[in-house]
Amino acid sequence: MNRLVIAIVALVIAGYVLLSSIFVVNEREQAIVMRFGEITREIQEPGLYFKIPTDFVETVQYIDKRLLRYDLERIRLQVSGGQFYIVDAFITYRIADPIRFRQSVLGSLQLAEQRISTRLESALRAVYGLREFDAALSEQRNEMMREARDLVAADMVELGVEVADVRVLVTDLTPEVSQQTYERMQAERNAEAALIRARGQEQAQILRAIADRQAVEVVSAANRDSEIIRGEGDAEQNRLFAEAFSQDESFFRFYRSMEAYRGALADGNTTMVLSPNSAFFSYFGSNGELPEFSAPTATPIDIGVQGPTEQPVDATEIDDLLATDSLVSGEDDVDLETEVQNLETLIETENLGTEVLPEGETPATELAPEGEVAPEAPVEEAPAPAL
Repeated sequence: MNRLVIAIVALVIAGYVLLSSIFVVNEREQAIVMRFGEITREIQEPGLYFKIPTDFVETVQYIDKRLLRYDLERIRLQVSGGQFYIVDAFITYRIADPIRFRQSVLGSLQLAEQRISTRLESALRAVYGLREFDAALSEQRNEMMREARDLVAADMVELGVEVADVRVLVTDLTPEVSQQTYERMQAERNAEAALIRARGQEQAQILRAIADRQAVEVVSAANRDSEIIRGEGDAEQNRLFAEAFSQDESFFRFYRSMEAYRGALADGNTTMVLSPNSAFFSYFGSNGELPEFSAPTATPIDIGVQGPTEQPVDATEIDDLLATDSLVSGEDDVDLETEVQNLETLIETENLGTEVLPEGETPATELAPEGEVAPEAPVEEAPAPAL
């Protein structure tokens, strides 16, 4: 019984010694072996390793070998002009020297990230402090991130940390700067709008002046042409009146007097106080009889209008048509019809008329027998115009 207990205890002790002397390092980790707190080995490659049994003599500390990231959020940075930005940034790093990492921060990621936060914020303040307000929002942003990475990397060497990259995620304006920026942008847009509006008004005034000048020129030319035409018309009117007056002065005076009477006495309610011997009443008191006018001696006035002309009818043409043998004999019906049509055409052309008179009446143009004088057609007198 005692031997069995001793054997079991021996097996347990042997198993503990065996297990405590073995440790495994995977691909994502690196390890350092310490004997009584002193670093003896650094293990970078993954695999199965041995150490002195139990943790009282040698201990193993595992350190992450992956690429790590630390975010720095909502930090207030001042630029050279005294204005501020609200910046979100992050840094990516890896632990390149585990021994130095153990010596500086005891291998703790929390202590390491506290130092990284301080150094990153300091580097960003230095970079932003050397730039103008617009630089962070321009093409210089990539250069600023490279400068911040270099500054942080130089300080992280003593921690055994290798900085891979520094990136700025967000660059926001503070509320005060946002209001100032908005007011400045508004002022710039108002100035630009005022400039565009002023240029438009200038162009409008130029176009309006050109249009007014052209309108004045067109109206002036039209007035000039109208005055010329009116003057030519008045001159032609005066010429015609002068020629008409020179043809028959007595009739011209009578015509002008009638026109004056029509204009002065048209409404019938006109009262005129004039001497009876006035020239205005020279044609009054004639008992409705027209004055005697001398025959015109001048040639008719040519006013440029071609009027109808009448050629005298030769009576022999009508006699020839009436005396045609075909009308008596009736021979050659075709020629007879042609001659009748020619006669009708001649009568219509010369306005001889085709009216049929009632029985017992003789036309005024009927020829009287030889030795007798044809009675004259009664002439109806036109009533004299009432004055």
